[in-house]
Amino acid sequence: MGVPTDYFRAPDADAVRRVLERTEGWSPLSGRQAAFDGVRSKGLDPHVVLGKLVAAVREVPWEVDLVGETPVRPPGPEPAAGTMVDDDDPRATGPWVAELGDAARDTLAGVADGDVPAVAARWARAEELHGADGEDLQPVVGLLVGLARRARADGESLYCWTCL
Repeated sequence: MGVPTDYFRAPDADAVRRVLERTEGWSPLSGRQAAFDGVRSKGLDPHVVLGKLVAAVREVPWEVDLVGETPVRPPGPEPAAGTMVDDDDPRATGPWVAELGDAARDTLAGVADGDVPAVAARWARAEELHGADGEDLQPVVGLLVGLARRARADGESLYCWTCL
């Protein structure tokens, strides 16, 4: 069982914060009526696993910060390096939301429908996806590509909600 990682599009970080405040931090995709258009997933963290999808699309090696995440929740400045946070601090307990860089959104949005199988096959080589094959991953690649296309078309950003 993987960590819930819900991807969604929104007009801006303030709109995301308002929804998170209203839902007490629950995923904007939870409940009867999702607050935003999105894709529910598990274990597809934005930093590594989604980063490896972006790398697979670009056909480049994965590197740190390929997705260009900006924290949205918890709000406020990050603690200084090496500083411990309290056990009840939202930075330790989550949930967490990150805004993904527009370059990552545009990379995903640029995948042609006919290229989804090849991209999924390259992505399946990521060690974090051990046991998956390209055919298994095609549906999620297609969903993420579609979400990115809609976000780009509407001038919105992509976000990832994660909770332990």
